[in-house]
Amino acid sequence: MLKNRVENAARLSVAPMMDWTDRHCRHLHRLLSRRALLYTEMVTAPAILHGDRDKLLGFGDAEHPVALQLGGSDPAELRAAARVGAAFGYDEINLNCGCPSDRVQSGAFGAVLMTRPDLVAECCAEMIAASPVEVTVKCRIGVDEQEPEEVLPRFLETVSAAGVDRFTIHARKAWLQGLSPKENRDVPPLDYDLVMRMKRDFPHLHISVNGGIATLDAAEGFLDAGLDGAMIGRAAYHNPADILSAADRRIWGEAGDMRAEDAVKAMLPYIEAHLGQGGRLHQVTRHMLGLFAGRPGARGWRRVLSEGASRPGAGPELVVEALARVEDLQQAA
Repeated sequence: MLKNRVENAARLSVAPMMDWTDRHCRHLHRLLSRRALLYTEMVTAPAILHGDRDKLLGFGDAEHPVALQLGGSDPAELRAAARVGAAFGYDEINLNCGCPSDRVQSGAFGAVLMTRPDLVAECCAEMIAASPVEVTVKCRIGVDEQEPEEVLPRFLETVSAAGVDRFTIHARKAWLQGLSPKENRDVPPLDYDLVMRMKRDFPHLHISVNGGIATLDAAEGFLDAGLDGAMIGRAAYHNPADILSAADRRIWGEAGDMRAEDAVKAMLPYIEAHLGQGGRLHQVTRHMLGLFAGRPGARGWRRVLSEGASRPGAGPELVVEALARVEDLQQAA
């Protein structure tokens, strides 16, 4: 059953991140882990209804299981966008109730929706009615002067009553006034204990925790403590091999870790196909810069790709050259 398969994949997921988790990034992450749940960047409902759907929503079959994250607060628009997303073949439709950027504030969605649980419930009910795949929610523990201990339980109760069974909770408040989006990722204190209490208070819900999780060890710790999933953000992007290469074995008990070197080689046909369609090398390789983070040759790998991938005519041979330098240094170490 699709729902059970995606819920199982959600034991470890890579967070939706604007400008980062595009289809090229997701292809790399899928090579590193066959099982982790991947998310798109947030796409607004109006963009889907009025924009280039193939450009906004297109993805490769190899990316499954993959979820589409929607932004919006108009129930009718979200219903229509969810229907479109499901038709494109996404395994999950997720509603963003956590992004604190000025853009989403002006559009009255994202983290602002933490103040309007009844509207979120209405939006989700419409999305569920239109989508044959599961509708989920990613939220914060509260915003601004709200008391998370009061706000979060009511939010979960209200939205789950509309039919949402799975939530990912970023364990920080969002301060819509006074902090930048970047500061909102680090400055508000983390309250993992509150997320754990929500799992105890709502045992029927599938609850994943997000925020400040930087290692696979930390993710396993949350699973061992009773949460249903852990979502990793920037660490999975900047150190993808460290987070994802051993995930299938450690989280799901499957053999066969994917080495970073082998992932690079497996990316070459994908890169060739992208270039053959008129794409540029740097559009793919910018997501690969952290593959060897903390290992011999990492600096040279980043330098070769950063300096050369944007040049006209740059192709997969540049990636091969950069990998050769890494392997030479590792053999010499």
